[in-house]
Amino acid sequence: MIGLFFGDSDFPIKILNKIKKYKKKYFIIDLSKNNKFKKDKNSYKISIGQFGKIINLLNKKKCKKVLFAGNVAKPKFSKLKLDLKGIYYIPRIIKSSKLGDAAILKEIIKILKEQKIKTINSLAFNPELTLKKGNYSKLKPNKNDKIDINKAIKTLNKLGKYNFSQGTIVRNNKIIAIEGRGGTKKMLKKCKNKKFRNNGVLVKFPKKKQDLRIDLPTVGLKTLNQCKSAGLKGIVLKSNQNVFLQKKKCISFANTNKMFITVK
Repeated sequence: MIGLFFGDSDFPIKILNKIKKYKKKYFIIDLSKNNKFKKDKNSYKISIGQFGKIINLLNKKKCKKVLFAGNVAKPKFSKLKLDLKGIYYIPRIIKSSKLGDAAILKEIIKILKEQKIKTINSLAFNPELTLKKGNYSKLKPNKNDKIDINKAIKTLNKLGKYNFSQGTIVRNNKIIAIEGRGGTKKMLKKCKNKKFRNNGVLVKFPKKKQDLRIDLPTVGLKTLNQCKSAGLKGIVLKSNQNVFLQKKKCISFANTNKMFITVK
């Protein structure tokens, strides 16, 4: 029996399909905004403020392993329903939330570990959703592209360990944007520029000291579309430290639009 803490995005659906294919026993703790998994008979909508309820459910199901996937937005703590364990743990969760949304999940993982419940890698059932080192498009980065890529990687490496940025955009050896709390989508929207076409790169790497079991940089067809709209030429990810959705469609899109997909 495995417990699935699922938020928003298409990634949890991919995991759930694979678990069902393997006929593995599971249940879902639905942390999505709009109760995304309500049609699944094994799904439970529980607030992170109801930690007693979560732990009781895990114990009832004799669950010793859990998996986290999808985006979990920072809740409005003043509106959370709290049970006794929630009252006990919520100060720790609120404190961690100041470091970003992913820090909330890391704190929940620590609390579960205290209950002797292990968190496994989000890609445990879907290793095919991550890319290894190499170039996945017909087009490869040229000399100028490589200068932009190196600049972007150095920029991300210089960020503090508590910074929530997973991505940065560099064009003509200039830092155009660094991902903020709004995420990659918001950053790419701000970078739309009709002046440039197929110029510049988006680099998405895990944050420093990131728990690689959760919150890996995720890329899909929407990301490629947004990169094109922003006038970028390519995207760069870190080997085995990414979630790459709609792989065939993304590669086809990159080839059609003369963009590159590179993994370092």
